[in-house]
Amino acid sequence: MTILSAALIAAASCNTSKNEDSTSVTSAPEATPQSGVGQAGVTDDVSQQNVVKVAVSSKDHSTLVKAVQAADLVNALSNNGPFTVFAPTNAAFDALPAGTVDGLMQPDKKDALADILQYHVYVGVLNLENLQDGQTLGMVNGGNATVHIKDGKYMINDANIIASVPASNGIVHVLDKVILPPSK
Repeated sequence: MTILSAALIAAASCNTSKNEDSTSVTSAPEATPQSGVGQAGVTDDVSQQNVVKVAVSSKDHSTLVKAVQAADLVNALSNNGPFTVFAPTNAAFDALPAGTVDGLMQPDKKDALADILQYHVYVGVLNLENLQDGQTLGMVNGGNATVHIKDGKYMINDANIIASVPASNGIVHVLDKVILPPSK
């Protein structure tokens, strides 16, 4: 038994040194958040993008990104989630009455803007195959939105889901229209 134990120890030692010689391990630089910017300040060029970074990387969502920044929701949406974000395109924002977006971006309208944006967020991951016609979704702002499916096309309220992008902390469904929360 002693000879067998010694042989196993010797073999393990040989394997360890052999692996150390033949394998080079390179670790990514440690991500450090910038002071005061929270979760959104963590840099990671290796992992899948979170819902905020998906929007930031899309040229069709610059208005949404500015709105999320103005409503101070970047850190909240950069956290673990999981989130389903219904993301209107720039064209969807452009279709709103003139001056609406600019007005909502004003500091005194921050709460109203946050309410509208939070109406575009569901806590949990809802892939298209999870959605059912007539399904009611409780949105982050406390309002309800309704899923419609007709002829294989998916809608949330009266906005079409035109694309879906998975994210590290959920999924982003691209919308062709801004959905507005019901009056409170």
